Amino acid sequence: MQLKGLIYSFSKQVKMLIGAFLIVLSVGFYGSIKFVNLSTNATPQGIEENYLGNEYDEEATVMKFKKSEREILTIIHGHMLSLAVIFLLLGALVAMTNLPDKWQTYIMIEPFVSILLTFGGIYFLWKGVHWCKYVIIISGILMTLSFLAGTLSISYELIKSSNSEVN
Repeated sequence: MQLKGLIYSFSKQVKMLIGAFLIVLSVGFYGSIKFVNLSTNATPQGIEENYLGNEYDEEATVMKFKKSEREILTIIHGHMLSLAVIFLLLGALVAMTNLPDKWQTYIMIEPFVSILLTFGGIYFLWKGVHWCKYVIIISGILMTLSFLAGTLSISYELIKSSNSEVN
């Protein structure tokens, strides 16, 4: 079954549904990025402090404590499951765009690799593998770029197809 270009054939109501979904999904996704920036200062040291604490730093303005095993597993579990569903839905919509096959495949698969690397990196950082903070940063950036590329390509298809329809 060929899905490429399928968005074009959807009714106006389905296109509006997809557009509304993308808007709400994007607000939630970018809101979470803002939260990550606030809790980590978007720095390697901030990432380390967020999970490992900073109670030994007498100069710290905000005291943070190392996450317990229960907390870290809850964070990882919840985020991996919810992001997997988000990127499954987004990937299914990307499959219905007219992007070249290589770009489609990358945008559809890369987020799942980044989910494993980001949250696996968080777990290993928590276990004491400090260089994983760089894996977390790189994979988080790639995941965000894939999200952006996916939502933009779907939005383009919605706008393009609605402008080219004759009713």
